[in-house]
Amino acid sequence: MATIIDGKKCAEKILDDIKNRVSNLTQKPGLSVILVGCDPASSVYVKNKEKKALETGFNSSVYKLPENITKEELLALIEKLNKDDTVDGILLQLPLPKHLNPSDFLDKIDPKKDVDGFHPVNSGKLLNNEKPYAISCTPKGIIRLLESYNIQIEGKNAVVIGRSNIVGKPVSMLLLNKNATVTIAHSKTKNLSEITKKADIIISATGRANMVTSDMVKEGAAVIDVGIIRGNDGKLKGDVDFNSVKDVAGFITPVPGGVGPMTIAMLMENTLELHLLNKENQR
Repeated sequence: MATIIDGKKCAEKILDDIKNRVSNLTQKPGLSVILVGCDPASSVYVKNKEKKALETGFNSSVYKLPENITKEELLALIEKLNKDDTVDGILLQLPLPKHLNPSDFLDKIDPKKDVDGFHPVNSGKLLNNEKPYAISCTPKGIIRLLESYNIQIEGKNAVVIGRSNIVGKPVSMLLLNKNATVTIAHSKTKNLSEITKKADIIISATGRANMVTSDMVKEGAAVIDVGIIRGNDGKLKGDVDFNSVKDVAGFITPVPGGVGPMTIAMLMENTLELHLLNKENQR
């Protein structure tokens, strides 16, 4: 029976520490979130982020923009926030409406305010095993979960299922930088179960419900489920068939309550770290 990795409990500890650190600051960290359109899921995510930022003691602002906003108007807002010394972190909530290309805007956010770690400067630093100004929140949270449960990374075989720029690629680099042997699997991978059965660590980020089953997991492996899918019954599910895999794995994250809370905790931590960096640079 696997040990359940409690992301909620781990996130609460991190947020309590951040709140204590912020209470000792004369100027509070500033987080600005940009929401374009009215995607229901994005609206919920942004509301949760704003709530957590305020609870942590940050100055939080949300820019809710119409779905038909032009490229020029959105770029103008980003430039305004880049120049605002009270803003330490800028988050552009994805996905954007179809007429807007995310890279046109993510690349324009100041790398030292890029709280999501998506700017080419930050992803490039990660690739070069240098310290980015900010590391992507979900990958950073995954590593922190592994470390908080003393799950060894160095020398272990890790399989990452999914190759997105948001999770798959950055978490692969973080694992590699910590001396794991990393395999990236994706929709074109053949004989996936043969690959995952050799893994000491499995990280799945595909958004396909119950894709990872018990016959794909080596006994004692650590299984991190990044997927979050709402089933026909209204309940949230992950990539991993939790009920069967928990009897084989050594460690497993639940959905919800696993990676999700850590993503928001890392967003707050990134904001605080960028605030301290920016204040140091202004001296």
